[in-house]
Amino acid sequence: MDIVEAIKTRKSVRKFKKDPITKDVLKDVLEIANSAPSAMNTQPWEFFVISGDVIENIKKGNIEKLNSGETPNPEHPLIGWPSDSVYKKRQVELAKQIFQLMDIQREDKKKRGEWLERGFRFFDAPAAIIIVVDRIHSESGESIDIGSIMQTICLAALNYDLGTCIEDQGVMFPQVVRKFAGIPDSKRIIISIAIGYPDWDFPANKLETPRESLDNIITWCGFD
Repeated sequence: MDIVEAIKTRKSVRKFKKDPITKDVLKDVLEIANSAPSAMNTQPWEFFVISGDVIENIKKGNIEKLNSGETPNPEHPLIGWPSDSVYKKRQVELAKQIFQLMDIQREDKKKRGEWLERGFRFFDAPAAIIIVVDRIHSESGESIDIGSIMQTICLAALNYDLGTCIEDQGVMFPQVVRKFAGIPDSKRIIISIAIGYPDWDFPANKLETPRESLDNIITWCGFD
């Protein structure tokens, strides 16, 4: 796939087919993505690729903790914005778009709860890539590098007709992920990427998110 087309067509996939992905295909995706840039070539990322019984056990464990009312304790900083900021407004608009596509009414707590569970199940993907870093890194020091590898993974996946969703809900209960994936305490769990073959008939996968006009976010300096 042409790189420009890949950048413009990549989107978050929130429902996947049950078709499994072979280890060889996932390895190819990560071989390509591993060329991503990092500060001073430090390459701080490491991957735990989960599928089969491992991902199913993590999904089940996540849902059990979520439904028990246990407070999530992620190992990455949580994102939040003031309610009157444009960033919060964009987040709310995204949720409205998804709920409209999924026919979830604001007052329907049952459907809202079911939707929440989907993220903790990696949106029912057959596989997921867990990105971790050595605890020698500061909590925010590697964030730019991790962003670089995340985007590159998602773009590389398109070459194999795979869809992805970068999502932190899958690793909100790190003790569950560690238990079944065997991630040592010396590694800090940063993010997960659900990956699989998209189910394009699923309503939420038809979402097209708008982008801010470039004129509103660019300042030209030194040009005529």
